[in-house]
Amino acid sequence: MTTNLSESIVELVNCGVFALDRDLRILAWNRFMQSHSGRSAEEVIGLELLDVFPELPREWLKRKVEGVFVLGTPAYSSWEHRPFLFHFEHSRPITGPIDAMRQNCSFIPIENAEREVTAVAVTIVDATDVCIAYGELQKREQTVANALAELTVRNSQLTELNDELAHAHQQLLQSEKLAAIGQLAAGVAHEINNPVGFVLSNLNTLEGYIKTLIRYAEDMNQLVARTAPSIEPDLRALTASADLDYLLDDAPALVQESREGLARVRTIVVDLRDFSRIDSTHVWEWCDLHRCIESTLNIVHNEVKYRADLVRDYAEIPLVRCIPSQISQVALNLVVNAAQAYAGKQDQHGAAQGKITIRTGIDDADPSRIWFEVADAGCGIPAEHLSRIFDPFFTTKPVGQGTGLGLSVSYGIVNAHHGQISVTSTVGAGTTFRVTLPVDAAEESPQPGKTEPVVAHASAPDARTQSTLASTGR
Repeated sequence: MTTNLSESIVELVNCGVFALDRDLRILAWNRFMQSHSGRSAEEVIGLELLDVFPELPREWLKRKVEGVFVLGTPAYSSWEHRPFLFHFEHSRPITGPIDAMRQNCSFIPIENAEREVTAVAVTIVDATDVCIAYGELQKREQTVANALAELTVRNSQLTELNDELAHAHQQLLQSEKLAAIGQLAAGVAHEINNPVGFVLSNLNTLEGYIKTLIRYAEDMNQLVARTAPSIEPDLRALTASADLDYLLDDAPALVQESREGLARVRTIVVDLRDFSRIDSTHVWEWCDLHRCIESTLNIVHNEVKYRADLVRDYAEIPLVRCIPSQISQVALNLVVNAAQAYAGKQDQHGAAQGKITIRTGIDDADPSRIWFEVADAGCGIPAEHLSRIFDPFFTTKPVGQGTGLGLSVSYGIVNAHHGQISVTSTVGAGTTFRVTLPVDAAEESPQPGKTEPVVAHASAPDARTQSTLASTGR
């Protein structure tokens, strides 16, 4: 009864079951094998399996069966490693790349009463559905991975766009502020320049009048001494009472001091005018940037020599088409600022304690642009000053020692030349300004991100921060 039941189960299960002896002769053959091979048990029992299925991997199959006989332990072959041993059609109505039944094969030892392996039972389980589901899962996982990668890229792009938007917003705010200040500066410069002009003209006339009066007084003294010596004592008394000698000496000095004061006012007006760029009569020309810098260094020699040593690190660069006087002014402002960063650092003999390095080169990213740097190892730029660093009239110098216009004017110059200024600063360790200019600025159109200002950031000690500016100053 038990044997009949076992045989019935073997016949009814939805998997292939057959048995082999050590020579691979077929000993048993169930209904599944008959259905899928088209060979009945009567036809195949006693035949060698390789004669029934010559397409089977002969050597592999022999080693597999022999290993079970020798070791007495089951062996297994998965569809993932060997998709199929027997080329059976799968019974699932599924279309796609599956061309044959995917199979999991087990090789099970059959032992006698003495625990000797007398045969090997082979089972074939149809794993086609599992294979298809696994393939679909892999496709979905790949789809999810691709979607995640795309989302990551898009998130990165959105982050960059947000950063660029914030950057552009800051540029726009700074540009609008400078445009408003420029219009104000242009109006103030125009209104101040007119009265300064006629006051200076009147002072020149007054200086001539004073010289005439001085000559008149001297001639009168000589005339009285020759023609009316009797009134000479009275004349001397009147001269002493009016303190005429002091007036005659002091009046020219007062006029000269007034002229110097007006000249300073006029300089401020010119700086205001240059900042607002209302004067368009400057001539563009090709110039040697090194010669331009050298002429500037000659001008500021006395300002620098007691504070820092100048070091030149020039590279070979082409001629630059620009307004040389304006570029000289930018270089002058940067060098003077670098020198002033060493204030109070002279030794006991008054010798310079600092170093200012002027470098030049060609932009690696864009060979059509050149740059020059002014680097110092002075006090650095405090972070609290950077938000106002472009503002006209803002200065950290004591009252009377700076107008706060130098680097605002530099901004206008660099902007007009379609250039950039980048600054790297460490408080207590120094500052480096780099001015980048196109070789032919007169022909270059303004480019977004190159001519608008960006608020810089200074770093705390031992930290370096760099940001790109259209213009800056200290």
